[in-house]
Amino acid sequence: MSRTFRLASLLRLRSAAEERAAVELADAARLRARAEARRHDTEVRLGSAAMPAHADELHFRAAVAARVSLSGLLAERTVEVRVADDGVDQAHAVWASAKARARALEKLEEKHDAEVRAEDERAEQLVLDEVAGQAARRAALRAGTPEVTR
Repeated sequence: MSRTFRLASLLRLRSAAEERAAVELADAARLRARAEARRHDTEVRLGSAAMPAHADELHFRAAVAARVSLSGLLAERTVEVRVADDGVDQAHAVWASAKARARALEKLEEKHDAEVRAEDERAEQLVLDEVAGQAARRAALRAGTPEVTR
């Protein structure tokens, strides 16, 4: 068995793709947060745009126009939030897929490492058995007894 994991370069590539996808997900989340903040700000401005209590027709029309404008802007901001939500959902799907592909290779690497460790332990056990066997043969020769067989 090879001591090195043959798919290590592919694993590095998949891990890098997962990291890029995570960065893109974070960017999409930031864009969504900004869009939500703009929507909230517009909503607050619309809520605070009060109609004048005592005003002439010109002031009344200006207040109505301001509220209509803010209502339209709020609708646009709401659409921007929905679009940003879709961007977050898409970025999350890309990240989850990249993570799954990287994890599959990580599991293969873990299995490979376990097999290499088991192989090392078997080789070490063979050496220990040989050393113990030699020690037993030497002890038997010193004692003058016949050689110990395996």
